[in-house]
Amino acid sequence: MFHSFFPRPKLFFTSAVVWTAICILVWYGVGPELGAALGMPPLAEGEKPPLGLAFFVTPDNLWFYLYFTIFVVIFGIVWKLIDRDHPWSNWSIWGSAFIIFIAYFVVQISVALNNWRGPFFDLFQRALEKQPGITAGQFYELQLRFLEIGMVSVAMNVIIAFFTSHYVFRWRTAMNDFYLSKWNKLRHIEGASQRIQEDTMRFASIVEGLGVVLINSVMTLVVFLPILFQLSGHVTELPILGAIPHSLFWLALIWSVFGTVLLALVGIKLPGLQFRNQRVEAAFRKELVYGEDYADRARPLTMAELFANVRKNYFRMYWHYTYFNVARYTFGQLDAIILTFMLIPTIVAAKITMGIWQQIATAFGQVSDSFQYLVSSWSTIIELLSIRKRLVAFEAAIDNEPLPEIDQEYLAEQGEVLVRD
Repeated sequence: MFHSFFPRPKLFFTSAVVWTAICILVWYGVGPELGAALGMPPLAEGEKPPLGLAFFVTPDNLWFYLYFTIFVVIFGIVWKLIDRDHPWSNWSIWGSAFIIFIAYFVVQISVALNNWRGPFFDLFQRALEKQPGITAGQFYELQLRFLEIGMVSVAMNVIIAFFTSHYVFRWRTAMNDFYLSKWNKLRHIEGASQRIQEDTMRFASIVEGLGVVLINSVMTLVVFLPILFQLSGHVTELPILGAIPHSLFWLALIWSVFGTVLLALVGIKLPGLQFRNQRVEAAFRKELVYGEDYADRARPLTMAELFANVRKNYFRMYWHYTYFNVARYTFGQLDAIILTFMLIPTIVAAKITMGIWQQIATAFGQVSDSFQYLVSSWSTIIELLSIRKRLVAFEAAIDNEPLPEIDQEYLAEQGEVLVRD
């Protein structure tokens, strides 16, 4: 699943995590000083960032782009030297780095929008209060800055959609070529054709999608946590709890961890059920396909038993998804009101303006959503785990190891069905 596309996957991903940690430590340790020495200093304390397109080309942002490129080039060159013969290293190394950079840039777009919301909604509030000096030109100017940010967002979404489509297909191609080269060992596995044709495609697509979301979540935390710390200064107290330093950050952290643990516990059985569902569906479909070519296959008793397995597994899934959905949707409804509920004392005390409220809501939402990565992605993770279980059987057959227990059970059951038939 991984070594067909990535060079030495365990070492590659371990080194990538370590190198990323080093990059982050260096950036927060001496990054701004190095940028200032190179003529790209950060914004002065208290200086507001520019709005619109100008935000993306500020000296400190240009320095980060250069910093990121330097560290990626070092990492990529080292790995090209370590594994020169890997056929997909260009896509797995440079392609992954490009996706990470685009994910960071998308987070920067969110920051630019949050910077814009403050002055726009403060102006909006003053206009509704009929304060003097408010003109239509001020609104048109801010709308133009918003359009600039929106055009950057459109461009990034188009680029990432186009590139990731090619990236995913290359990964699928790598797995497809590898598995087909081992076909003699794999052909006896239940649903082997489906696992190569469909599961490789779905696995590459889901891993890439989850990976982008995970990277985006990490980038969001790195960028928005300092913003949320700063905005917490406007919050005077929380209901029942009273005044807590950096209250918005702790609220986002505790609430998100609670949601993640809750859904992980109630959904713990779903990956295995999803895998079993794919297995019984494949068995039913496979017997039907044999029945098209052989008169002695797909007999009524056999098909009735196979469909009974399909029915049993679906009904079991419906039950487990019922209480999982109760937990998920209940948490979603509470999540929609938690921030407003906690800010009621601050709102009543008139400690924030409409612009600050918009910035708090955006920053809290970004941090909360990032911490809730498992909550928002749990259904997709369940699907991925079930696909992985199917592909693990391929890995076992290739390495001449015993099949996973669930596949051994299936082969035994199939043998019993054929004997009875």
